[in-house]
Amino acid sequence: MSRFLVFASFALALPAFAQTTGDVIGSVVDARGGEALARVEILLGGGPYRTATGDNGKFHLTGVAPGDYVLSVSTVGYHLVKKPFHLDAGGAVDFDIVLSPDTFHQTDTVEAKASPFEPARPDSPGALVLAGNDIKNLASVLVDDPLRSVQSLPGVSSNNDFDARFSLRGADYSRIGFYADGVLLHEPFHMIQGQSLTGSGTSFDGDMVEAMELHEGAFPARFADRSAGVLDIATRDGSLTGIDFRVNASVSNAGLVAEGPFGKKKHRGSWLAVVRKSYLQYLLARTFPNNTFLFGLEDAQTRLSYDLTPKSTVTLYFLESFSNLNRPNGGAGLGINSIVTAGYHFTFANLGWRYSPVDRLLVVSHAAWMREKFDDHNPNDLPTSAGFYGEWVWNTSATWMWNPTSPLEIGWSMRQIRDEGFSDLYQTVVTAPQILDHFNGNALRLGGYLQQTWTGWSGRLHFTAGARWDRHSIDKVAAVSPSASAAFGITHTTNLQFAWGQYVQYPEISLLTSPLGSRGLLPTRSNHTTAGIEQRIGQRTRIRAEFYNRADRDLPFQPLADARIVDGTVFAPPLNPPYANSLRGYARGAEIFVQHSTANRLTGWVSYAFGRTGMREGITHETFPSDYDQRHTVNVYGGYRLRPSVNLSMRWSYGSGFPIPGYLQQIGSVYYLAVSRNQLRLSPYSRADFRVNKAWTHDKWKLTLYGELINLTNRANYVFESFNGFNSGNRMASITLDKMFPILPAAGLVFER
Repeated sequence: MSRFLVFASFALALPAFAQTTGDVIGSVVDARGGEALARVEILLGGGPYRTATGDNGKFHLTGVAPGDYVLSVSTVGYHLVKKPFHLDAGGAVDFDIVLSPDTFHQTDTVEAKASPFEPARPDSPGALVLAGNDIKNLASVLVDDPLRSVQSLPGVSSNNDFDARFSLRGADYSRIGFYADGVLLHEPFHMIQGQSLTGSGTSFDGDMVEAMELHEGAFPARFADRSAGVLDIATRDGSLTGIDFRVNASVSNAGLVAEGPFGKKKHRGSWLAVVRKSYLQYLLARTFPNNTFLFGLEDAQTRLSYDLTPKSTVTLYFLESFSNLNRPNGGAGLGINSIVTAGYHFTFANLGWRYSPVDRLLVVSHAAWMREKFDDHNPNDLPTSAGFYGEWVWNTSATWMWNPTSPLEIGWSMRQIRDEGFSDLYQTVVTAPQILDHFNGNALRLGGYLQQTWTGWSGRLHFTAGARWDRHSIDKVAAVSPSASAAFGITHTTNLQFAWGQYVQYPEISLLTSPLGSRGLLPTRSNHTTAGIEQRIGQRTRIRAEFYNRADRDLPFQPLADARIVDGTVFAPPLNPPYANSLRGYARGAEIFVQHSTANRLTGWVSYAFGRTGMREGITHETFPSDYDQRHTVNVYGGYRLRPSVNLSMRWSYGSGFPIPGYLQQIGSVYYLAVSRNQLRLSPYSRADFRVNKAWTHDKWKLTLYGELINLTNRANYVFESFNGFNSGNRMASITLDKMFPILPAAGLVFER
């Protein structure tokens, strides 16, 4: 009887209990494209309620007692979202949550994207897009450098662990344009100028970068003054949903990120500030104990964005960065021309304005200023080199949608440039130095472009044609550069892409005004042709193959700069060999890759590139591979969100090896001068990195731990550093090869509130 009374009481209490509890339901999507996010942790602060989203991105908490809560939504690689709410007895609360990746501005709206592979504009259908968590996972915990992410893209070659720069289809980085929010930058790096110690890091912090597009060839007419390729970087806005602070620290640097909206009307504007300080020198000292140099860096960046009106937005980006080198023993045992202390200072400011007076017209303008200063000193604190580069930039473009599917774009730019510097060679401390080089000049670079895009056949055909006009005030050469691209959908899943263009790159002022150069040096000219075919497998997988040909001429070159064997005798180069437009060449090859892009589970790509880059020198009539001719390149990347709090990623890069620049041959372990240039090659480069991201979420904060194992196979990779001289009697030569990173663990953490 007593048991019957207990069960009866419990049964009578169930309806009352059901009426006193409620439900919390909702869905979670990615801010980039609106993809449903699975395995996202849902936590109610103030109670023991926790769940995770399913494959459809939905969640449902039942039996929640009435009261006040804070809904915390998080997963590894995304910003923490907190939503305070009140739950009534027997009620239900429904949430639509938008999660933003760590490299995306925090927002509660979804950015519409037809496909994760599509570039921001249709005028370059073959551009490679890098965004979201892939940027962070590929940036490396050790340095958190966004350009390290680009090094893993299909077709990109980089065999130097110390250098953020890369080569593209046999061309060196000086021929690749680095654009930031519509402005071409000069040397936006942490580096040391005027010395043989190779290495650089990007001044842009990874927390500032929202997306990057790499144009490997035949790029649109809106990009100027580069002849091989373009990397277009978009920095992100600050949070529109609330004030957020993040503190990060790793084995090599520490920093602070702060962001938030302006005022009470949160959607009118935002601010974002990042500061970073490196202590990389201590890691280098432990990893390479034989290197007695300390290299440090620090930078501060901020971005402001504000809507003056619904049709007018202003932005301001500012960057200040410092790099320095110091040999703590004061140069003991070093030569008189060795660098003991050095500094590099880069400043960049960019004021932007977007204005749309009517729905079919958009005007974008930028007024920017950049400055670079460097100085190097020897063991006696005497200057060995120094320089200053300054540039004022104004550019504007207008896009008119005269037809809903056919935008017409026109743009104009002015760049006022100042460049001066010198490099000296000392014989003794008391004698005056010998001037190796000096330059000093001002230049005005003018340019403009016109570009028309058509879309037809129910959106299956995209065609773009345009042309640039550019002029340089020093060599007074004006050039017209046409370009065109087309993408045709054979079926809904198969697409053919073609592009062609002519490009012009003017010599640096440091070359035009140097005794080694001439004011009459011509700009480099390149003709690009590409053809690609892309097969989509579903919405998020594609297979793409691209074939390319690039013809270069009028490249500046020093044909007499290297020692060699000529007619059986040793040729010793002069101290200051002159430059001439004597080099022309070609780059031909093919690239193929398979890519899957998703915010859930497995994302990444497998790519292979084959290329040949040959040069012909017009004075000596020699033919040889380019300094960055790498026949085989493999880049593999994969990321996998294992659980709401754990993400695994791995990357592997392989290169068959760059030539050792110069006239060298090897017999046994000894190098000798040779007749032909670039006939020796470095050993193949191979490096695999493994990374784990682990997050812990509280109702008010989030902690993420990053762990990485660099070069996990402990592969011995080398890069050419310098040619050190030769013996004219036995023709023996001396070179230095730098060893890259051994197997190296790295760790870092981010605290977000």
